[in-house]
Amino acid sequence: MTKGCIQSHDGPCSSSSLYHSLSCLSLFLQPKPENAVTIAVSSRVLFRTEREQKVFEQKGVEEYLRYQIEHENEPFAPGPAFPFVKALETVNARLRDLYPQSEELFDIVLVTYNHAHVGIRLINTINHHNLFIERFCMTGGSSPIGYLKAWQTNLYLSADADKVREALAEGIAAATMFMSEKITEVSEYQLRVAFDGDAVLFSDESERIFKAHGLDKFFEHERENEDTLLDHGPLKGFLEVLGKLQKKFYAKGQRLDCPIRTYLVTARSAASSGIRALKTLRAWGLEIDEALFLAGAPKGPMLEKIRPHIFFDDQMFHVEGAAEMGTIAAHVPYGIAQNHNPKQNASVGK
Repeated sequence: MTKGCIQSHDGPCSSSSLYHSLSCLSLFLQPKPENAVTIAVSSRVLFRTEREQKVFEQKGVEEYLRYQIEHENEPFAPGPAFPFVKALETVNARLRDLYPQSEELFDIVLVTYNHAHVGIRLINTINHHNLFIERFCMTGGSSPIGYLKAWQTNLYLSADADKVREALAEGIAAATMFMSEKITEVSEYQLRVAFDGDAVLFSDESERIFKAHGLDKFFEHERENEDTLLDHGPLKGFLEVLGKLQKKFYAKGQRLDCPIRTYLVTARSAASSGIRALKTLRAWGLEIDEALFLAGAPKGPMLEKIRPHIFFDDQMFHVEGAAEMGTIAAHVPYGIAQNHNPKQNASVGK
């Protein structure tokens, strides 16, 4: 261990010295990428950077860099991904208590197009908010996608929809996050993640039937294929790694006190099209803690009760509806729904 990182104290530790010690210690607890669940988060969704973005857009890169350096001791405010990242760290703390030597942990990588000069302000902000983020990827304007693959990223969250599409095209689970004016308070002790079904956990096969042939044909197709597994969607792998971590708590008798809880929130109907979704999850060996089949009803009110740290959906109609009620929602730009007007009524089959 690096000399000087952990120091003894004659009296009680100050919060700053304790954080410094924990931060140094975390350097030696960083898991290897092949063992970790790697979450890559853009600085624009982890923190509020609207003012800085406006400087960049209106005055250019040189003035933007000058502004960042002048304000590098002023921490950014939390952004939409902030509660999610804090919840990941809560899960890590519980895992380290149960499995001190295990590297099966969430590993958070901060990804930014920023020049390295801006890194000082980002580090100051991370320290200010007591976040444990040791891995940075500052690309100076270049695409981060190649680096995401090198990190073996399990999930990428960004404000840049084009980069999210690029990540999805490379087989990386990804979603676009948005800042909501109203944000519901979420749990500090349990990570809650909600998923749509079709074109998120599953492929868009069934959605294509609905778009092309209508609701009756969709129901007929699902009944005829209820024993045929749906193909995987872009976020199936992320649910898979969440389930793997959940089982580590179950193995210690903590199923009822697990700090990870997952939800399926789908506009599918239970009796007419839900059985295929549930059979697919079971065949994959994946457990969903709660499944809500809404038969076309709005998702926002249900999500308001769940209070997830993040909700993934492929239709902006649902993302916006969730955000209006205070849920942090992320758009997965994948599948046939991207070719249709996002403002149209949501499909009952989804």
